[in-house]
Amino acid sequence: MSVFLDSELTQSERGEEARFHVIPVPLERTVSYGSGTHQGPAAIIEASNELERITNGCEPCADGIFTQDALDCTGDLPDVMSRLAERTGAAVSAGKIPVTLGGEHSLSYGAVMGVAQALGQPIGLVQIDAHADLRVAYQGNKHSHASVMHLLAEEGVRLAQFGVRALCQQEIDSRQQNDVFFKDAEELVVGNIHEVDLPEDFPELVYVSFDVDGLDPSLMPATGTPVPGGLGYYQALRLVEHALKGRKCVGLDVVELAPDGNAAWDFTAAQIVYRLMAAC
Repeated sequence: MSVFLDSELTQSERGEEARFHVIPVPLERTVSYGSGTHQGPAAIIEASNELERITNGCEPCADGIFTQDALDCTGDLPDVMSRLAERTGAAVSAGKIPVTLGGEHSLSYGAVMGVAQALGQPIGLVQIDAHADLRVAYQGNKHSHASVMHLLAEEGVRLAQFGVRALCQQEIDSRQQNDVFFKDAEELVVGNIHEVDLPEDFPELVYVSFDVDGLDPSLMPATGTPVPGGLGYYQALRLVEHALKGRKCVGLDVVELAPDGNAAWDFTAAQIVYRLMAAC
């Protein structure tokens, strides 16, 4: 079995008692442009072996990283979501932080619902993304990657979106109807903004969903829809880190890597995963 950060972990840091539980989800079912997300988890794990233990001044791996077997992504999407929810919910119930590696963004529904159900408390979601993902359905599928945040908003998950630069009128309306907090890419990039305060009533328990297409394509072209005008590497990470101040991270996912043969993009995604662990 492939192990996240395998080359750096001691034997005591890689067992099931670890704080972080990595869940590979090679899901590719509703992609609408580029393809390859099913290869994302394996590429991230392979690239993670080239990371160093220290990131942003700390060593997340010292608290342990356990890599689970890849999720079975066959069958109907609701069944896949149910299996993933069982995994993330079990991790949270055991006092761990689930780290889901995608795979397409539709997986966040299962990952987040498992966390929310295990906690039994309101949670907020901080989203880095080029897209709002607030369509009611896309190409007839309500479980589409373009609809995942709509599904979660319907379940009562509070959303905070950073970096969006491609959305439709239905999503603009949904933002208003669901009280979505957002700072879009143009405002953030042109203003060189790296810190944004969340609303005071935003939940204390926070799940982070990082779609790699939130980054500018010059930094991350290996994704299904590389929209120009995206966030910088440190900018995206610092937006998440600032949002988590005074709050508790209860889970995270990194999604939509579509490996294209250039290991630089795989390494970038792996480094993002590890840096987000440091923010928890």
